[in-house]
Amino acid sequence: MAKSKLKIHFLGTGTSQGIPIIGSDHPVCLSDNPKDKRLRASILLEKGDKVLTIDCGPDFRQQMLRAKAQRLDGILFTHEHTDHVLGLDDIRPLVFKSGKDMPVYGLERVLNELHLRFNYMFQENKYPGVPTVIENPIKMEPFKIYDFEIQPIHLYHGTLPILGYVIDGKFAYLTDVKTIPEESIELLKGVEVLVISALRKEVEHFSHILLADAVEYAKKIGARKTYFTHISHYMGFHEEVNQELPLGMELAYDTLEINL
Repeated sequence: MAKSKLKIHFLGTGTSQGIPIIGSDHPVCLSDNPKDKRLRASILLEKGDKVLTIDCGPDFRQQMLRAKAQRLDGILFTHEHTDHVLGLDDIRPLVFKSGKDMPVYGLERVLNELHLRFNYMFQENKYPGVPTVIENPIKMEPFKIYDFEIQPIHLYHGTLPILGYVIDGKFAYLTDVKTIPEESIELLKGVEVLVISALRKEVEHFSHILLADAVEYAKKIGARKTYFTHISHYMGFHEEVNQELPLGMELAYDTLEINL
């Protein structure tokens, strides 16, 4: 029996404020190009009849409606920052539709943070209609979710330890990157498609790499195709930046789909 293909749908490719930014008159925020409009970073993974997301930020409801998503079978969290977890309450209709608690996966620290942010989900006597989840702490070893083979990847977001993921040995998703340890680089070698964050082109940031750094990491990892995500308006216009990138590297954009 042939293995199901992996389909990746970019729900969002923007940084924590999204693009356009509220109240901004920056030229990129005023762009008419749909590829310059970026919701908060997240992806949808489909394989057979199962669907996972990596992260669910403040735009999650809008993103899932735009993607015409009909189901969700689990959520992988990279870390606990607001732009990566705040949409968790919007799993409600998907939980009600399936009749099952939603499996969520993350570092134990991240799951503990969900208890603080969404304490009403974890109370013994829950308010009727509250979404329900099953917590799955991630150890730094490979695991399976349905037919998805998951390899967690150790990264740093500033000094904060966070997770990236390799899916089925061929697709890697690394967001909010500042440092990739050498042992993680070794785990990433051999992937076909790499997605890595790149905040902007200039002005160092304490917890994010710039585009040039992301390009260098991409060269080290050696995927045949690299897409950059978690992009701020300071990066510049999508089409112009793409023309400057090395062969095999592009800016991702919202609604982009990849099949592997």
